[in-house]
Amino acid sequence: MIPRLPIAPNGPTFSRLIYGTWRFLDDAATSHSADLLKRLHACLELGITTLDTAEIYGLYRVEEFIGQTLKLEPGLREKFEIVTKCGIYVPCDFHPDRKVAFYNAETARLVKSAEKSLRLLGTDYIDLFLVHRPDWLTSADETAAGLNKLIKDGKIRSAGVSNYNVHQFDLLNSRMDQPLVTNQIEFSLLHMDPIFDGTADQCQKLGIKPMAWSPLAQGRLMDETNPAGARLQAKAAELSAKYGDATLDQLAYAWIMAHPSQPLPIIGTNKLERLIATAKSADIKLEREDWYGLWTAAKGQGIP
Repeated sequence: MIPRLPIAPNGPTFSRLIYGTWRFLDDAATSHSADLLKRLHACLELGITTLDTAEIYGLYRVEEFIGQTLKLEPGLREKFEIVTKCGIYVPCDFHPDRKVAFYNAETARLVKSAEKSLRLLGTDYIDLFLVHRPDWLTSADETAAGLNKLIKDGKIRSAGVSNYNVHQFDLLNSRMDQPLVTNQIEFSLLHMDPIFDGTADQCQKLGIKPMAWSPLAQGRLMDETNPAGARLQAKAAELSAKYGDATLDQLAYAWIMAHPSQPLPIIGTNKLERLIATAKSADIKLEREDWYGLWTAAKGQGIP
């Protein structure tokens, strides 16, 4: 059973692995409620209790799909923690008037988006609400006012951000009545920026756990035509037997979770068998030399 842990001193308790919903509507064979219900029940059996979604996913359709599915089984929503994000607005069928994509993290916009998410998800609260991207035209005071209001009104239980750098996080956090509980960041063997840019260190300093999106680098890890992917495939083959015949993707998740900031990787798959296989990565404890061996394979060079 996948363990659960609090993501911040004042934050919710989440499962060690999180089920991501970004591609829920990409595959016609799985984009119906009956199939999603099977995967949700499999998640619960595995101990995956946290769902990550966003207003913009599926061009603003995924939240509604999740809500329609949860309605089919009363009580199912209460078995999950729901994370959603807002702040990215793009031209789409709902808004043909938009000419370009833009960010908006103003108070009124955050409140409106949260209320829409509540309605579409069919719930009266959101466990964790994230600002999806920093909005360069909105002050920290304005963004914090929106998040503070949503928490005060009970519409969201915790607030956080996604894709913020150290300075942006510090600034917004300084304006919050209730501290931010996470920073959802891109983190993988092919995107190690959080190790070097200070975001993972900041999480350790504040006692919060980051969420890691695109832990398989959007599949590039498995691309043997990619030099880094080929090196990682070879290294995984070398290590596999030592870790119970682990696959490269399982080792990649374990590599992220081994970092002392304790990232929570987000699984992105519509395939039940992949979901079950990925869950096994929570049991893999990489030895130090093997963690650095994967780092070396990904970089194509030894440590400095």
